[in-house]
Amino acid sequence: MDRILWLVTAGAYGVLLLGAGSWAAAVLGGVFSALTVFGTVVLRGRSAAWRVAFVVGQVVLGFVVFSVADASAGATLLLIILVIQAGLLLPLYGALVVAVAVPFVHVGMEWSDGLREGLGTLTASVLAVAVTWLLRREQETRRELVAQAEELATTQERNRVARDIHDGLGHHLTVLQMQVRAGRALLSSDATRADAVLGQAEEQAREALGEVRRSVGALREPRASLGSSLERLGTPVEVVGAPRSLPPDVEEALFRAAQEGLTNARKHARASTVRVVLTYGTGAVQLAVHDDGTGIAAAATEAGEPGHHGGVAGVGDGFGIVGLRERMADLGGTLVLESVAGEGTTLTVTVRA
Repeated sequence: MDRILWLVTAGAYGVLLLGAGSWAAAVLGGVFSALTVFGTVVLRGRSAAWRVAFVVGQVVLGFVVFSVADASAGATLLLIILVIQAGLLLPLYGALVVAVAVPFVHVGMEWSDGLREGLGTLTASVLAVAVTWLLRREQETRRELVAQAEELATTQERNRVARDIHDGLGHHLTVLQMQVRAGRALLSSDATRADAVLGQAEEQAREALGEVRRSVGALREPRASLGSSLERLGTPVEVVGAPRSLPPDVEEALFRAAQEGLTNARKHARASTVRVVLTYGTGAVQLAVHDDGTGIAAAATEAGEPGHHGGVAGVGDGFGIVGLRERMADLGGTLVLESVAGEGTTLTVTVRA
């Protein structure tokens, strides 16, 4: 907006020079134009008193230029530019005051000419204020939208990190707490079993530490591709369809689904084989984790919890599955968990992308 005002000011001053009848008009018009540029550069961040004083001074100088230039077209254009600048520097009512004051420059003409010229200048001045105010409001609205978008992005990233902590580190720590509690209970009666349980707890602690390192690395470094992230889980991934770039939140949800499915298969289902299949379909991506383990009901029963869908963290409707359901709901996707006791479990997530 400022550069456009400078260009228009230069054009108006050029018109003034072409019609100037004296050096005084050329010099005063040049001073007026230079002050116009100065005002847009310096005064935008100053106090209201400074801006009002500047505009009042420009009104006086503009009247002088108009008089010295014998009411030329260039002088009239400079006054209209003054109205535009008032719209940028002052509140709306202040700019309207300037727009109403400018036509009085024609006072002293023959009444019919003065009335005609005054009404024309008033119309142009009010139109200039209206357009300037609309442009100013549009810029302010754009800045507000940018600020809101940045705040929303920050909130979404904060929620993503919180969910990652819940689904990753929170899951490991919950299982770790249960294993330590079980190990302490067995310590006095069965030292061998207690040692085995505490060994599993140590492994959970190691995985939790790895999860923390992964989260910190994700914050410090660019996010790795989905394929390379899945490969770090230690199980080959069968890819069906042509891989394509996916939104970060979709990739994170698919990675968490694979992580949860593999954790359940290794820790609870005692599966001998696990397959991870990533399918790129038309408008959707699906990830499925198949295992030939004991099934959810059997794993939960052996852990001493209710049978249907299990109550063990990371099994069935435990913490991990709940987190995945929430992720899929946020993305408009679906989660299907199919399990038959003694035959295995299939975890399938599908999301449009």
